Amino acid sequence: MRTRPFIGARVEDRLNSVLNRVLRRRGWQESIRPYIGYGTSEQIRVLARVVLEPPSNLGIVQAASALLYRRGWRNFIAVSKVDARVLLHIGDARVEVQADRGGYVDVRVKNPGLDPGWHAITVEGSDGASAVAQVQVVADETTFGIVSDIDDTILSTWLPRPFLAAWNSFVLTEQARQAVPGMARWYQRLLQAHPGAPLIFVSTGAFNTFPMIRRFQQRHGIPKGAMLLTDWGPTNTGWFRSGTDHKRSALRELARDMPQIRWLLVGDDGQHDPELYAEFAELQPDHVLARAIRQLAPGEAVLAHGIRLESSELGWNPEIAPEFRAPDGDGLADRLAQLDIIDF
Repeated sequence: MRTRPFIGARVEDRLNSVLNRVLRRRGWQESIRPYIGYGTSEQIRVLARVVLEPPSNLGIVQAASALLYRRGWRNFIAVSKVDARVLLHIGDARVEVQADRGGYVDVRVKNPGLDPGWHAITVEGSDGASAVAQVQVVADETTFGIVSDIDDTILSTWLPRPFLAAWNSFVLTEQARQAVPGMARWYQRLLQAHPGAPLIFVSTGAFNTFPMIRRFQQRHGIPKGAMLLTDWGPTNTGWFRSGTDHKRSALRELARDMPQIRWLLVGDDGQHDPELYAEFAELQPDHVLARAIRQLAPGEAVLAHGIRLESSELGWNPEIAPEFRAPDGDGLADRLAQLDIIDF
C-alpha cells in the first residue's frame, strides 16, 4: 500500500516551499481567490484558493490585472501558499479550515441558516487577506438542475485539436473567444421556467481560468453558476489529474449533495461527455432527466475521434434517460421541447 505521495507531488511541494520563502522575502503577500460554490439547507460547499502575489506598491498587481484581458497564459501564473489556513464567515458562523497542498479550499460546512438563493461568504486568510466567495443555496423542493460542460459546450475552443486548444487557452485574448450560438439563450429560458434551479459547470479546465470564464459568461449573458474545475499538475498518485475521473466524481457528489434533483446533463461530443453521461445515467437513473450533446462540426469530430460515432455504436441504453443532439443551443432547445419532459 502506498504510504507516501507520488514523487511528482513531493517535488512540487518542495518547490512551492522554496518559492514561498523566496517570494516572502521579496515582499509577496497572501491573496485569496474566491470561486463559486453551492449549498443546501444542510450544508454549504465553499471554494477558494490561497496564493502569493506581488505587493501592490511594486505596481505589478495593477499591470497583471490589465494583462488578464490580453493573453490567456497569464491566468496560469500563480504560487500557492504552503500550509494555508482560512476563516470562513458564513452568516453569524465562523469556521476555520485548512487548504490542501495546492492552496485550494474545497470544504462542506454546516449551513447555519442561510435561506435559498445567492449568498456571499467571506474567506479570510491568516495574514489578513480576504475575499468574497459566492454560493447558491438550493431549496429542498427544487427538483430540476443543469450540469454543463464549458469547453466546446458554451465556449468554442476547438479543444479536441491539441495545438489549437493550447493556442486558444494560452495565447488568444479573452475578447477573441467565441460563444456557442444559442447556449446562453437556452440556459436563460430554462432558469426562468425553473426559478432557483442550480446551474453547475463541471469542466476539466483549471481553476486558473476561472476569472476569464466568469468574464466570458458575463459578456455573453450566460447565467451564473457554481464551477467545479480542477488543478493541473502532479497529484498524490500520478503526474497528471484525470479529467474523466474529475467529472465522474463531480457528478457523484452532486447526486449525493442534492439527491432530490434530476439533472439535465449538457456537454459535447468532442471528448468523453457522451460516454460519461451515459454511464452516470445507467448507474443513477433517478438523478438524470436527459442528456444534451452539442455536436461538433465534422472536422472537429474527426480530429477528436478519427471518425464520428453515432449513439447506437456506443452501446448506450437510451431508455434510461433520453439523449438528444444538435449543433447549437437553439437546436438543443428545440429537441428538448419535442421530448416534452420538462416545463420549458
